[in-house]
Amino acid sequence: MVFGRRCPSRARSDRGSTATIEQSSSPAQRKPAVVLGLACAGSFVVILDATIVSVALPAIRAELGFTDATLPWVVNAYTLTFAGFLLLGGRLSDVFGQRWMYLCGMGLFTLARTAGGLVTSAELLLAARAVQGAGGALLMPVTLSLLITTFTEPAQRARMLGTWSAVGAVGAASGPVIGGVLTQWAGWRWVFFVSVPVGVLAIAVAWTALPPRTGGAVRPRLDVLGAVLVTTGLGGIVYAVMHSSETTWTDASVWSPLLAGIAVLGVFLVHQARWSREPLVPLGIFRLRSVSSGNVVMLLLGLGFLATSVQLSLYLQDVLGYSPLRAGLGYLPIGVAMFVGAQIAGSLSVRLGVRRAAVLCCLIGAAGLAGVALLAGANSSYVASVMLPGMVFGFGTAAAFTPITVGATSGVPAHQSGLAAGLLNTVRQTSGAIGLAALSALSAAVTASWQAAHPGDDVNALAHGYTAAFAASAVCVAVAGAVAAVAMPGQRTAGISVSARKPGHRSGSSGDRQPSRRTR
Repeated sequence: MVFGRRCPSRARSDRGSTATIEQSSSPAQRKPAVVLGLACAGSFVVILDATIVSVALPAIRAELGFTDATLPWVVNAYTLTFAGFLLLGGRLSDVFGQRWMYLCGMGLFTLARTAGGLVTSAELLLAARAVQGAGGALLMPVTLSLLITTFTEPAQRARMLGTWSAVGAVGAASGPVIGGVLTQWAGWRWVFFVSVPVGVLAIAVAWTALPPRTGGAVRPRLDVLGAVLVTTGLGGIVYAVMHSSETTWTDASVWSPLLAGIAVLGVFLVHQARWSREPLVPLGIFRLRSVSSGNVVMLLLGLGFLATSVQLSLYLQDVLGYSPLRAGLGYLPIGVAMFVGAQIAGSLSVRLGVRRAAVLCCLIGAAGLAGVALLAGANSSYVASVMLPGMVFGFGTAAAFTPITVGATSGVPAHQSGLAAGLLNTVRQTSGAIGLAALSALSAAVTASWQAAHPGDDVNALAHGYTAAFAASAVCVAVAGAVAAVAMPGQRTAGISVSARKPGHRSGSSGDRQPSRRTR
């Protein structure tokens, strides 16, 4: 994207003025196992929070007096602030250092979790959830940035990112189960308290194990206007998409914030390209083919996959008649498959290269989703319609995140690792919110059409609505695989060398040359 001529100061900005300040410590100064543990702990609590609350919503409504219209905002308040502040969180990690931002993010997140379990009114809970989202947005990018800057050897980095993704998959899959058990046996407040000990322990370990940032005396200025613009723009878009599930896209309460958010993001891009001396997002980062293609593939994968757990839970309850707890337990085999897929994704990326691994995993995920769409129905069995194809799509889609993440962060300078992580997480979270709203709207439209043609057959109508959503998800994930095959860099430019995946192989011939560290 070009907005005009570039002056010398802008060229320096694109290279990243943070180059004058080193990362908090060199990789050699860090304890790899501790860094991996801290990164996984942060990822686990943030992703767990996105799913654990959903099962507790009826109990929360009964005690705090939420209405049907306001209850979804227990989830939306978290999602909105999380998506809006992710990009800022990634940049703050580069500016202020990984140790400081990890402590701030985990501290704010844990404090808000504690407050959420102690609230006495609906308004206070929504405020606590919004603060949780902000804390998660500060924390999530630094968990990825820690891994990128600590594990610099490509094959090792792929394995560590696979472990990080696997822990996130455990958090996503265990959320409904843990939430159902705690809500039924201990009360909904323990849904918030359960992760507080993990947060306190992680803060203590990070305080002692992560060295403070060192380096030059010149600290870059934070692009405050850019931060306000991107947070406002993303917030407006995500709000409009989430609100569309409660009304229609033609309603002014939907299209007004949507258009306003798009316009503000347009101003943000002009500001980054022309006005800001030290931009929040140096647009030159998108000249890296690995970054631009990886984020596009993540967008398509997120559209198709991240809303699937919600649609599947609703199918189990509304069509097959499962209780919330039983529906959560029914998701367990899929969660196990997700964990296995994410765990082996690192070694798969090393063996095949990130592009081929991403394509293969996306196609497996699309096949599983297509199986659910074809087999799920009003009278289908759980094993045939949900468990078996669900394990296929769980394995494939969870495994796809690792090679995409490796690809999207390859060749990025260390001082922009937080920015790359923030971009990728922003795309992932925003695509999930948009996908959930779009698939919910599609499901509702197909259900209404079937009901109009077959009055009184509500269960079959719901089944057709959910299967249409699963089919659309399959298409999105399949397209993600196709785009990965065309756009993502090949093995020689993806940051994983041939010699890295063949320890005993000689690397002297042209076919075994090390790939470039930077991908354009």
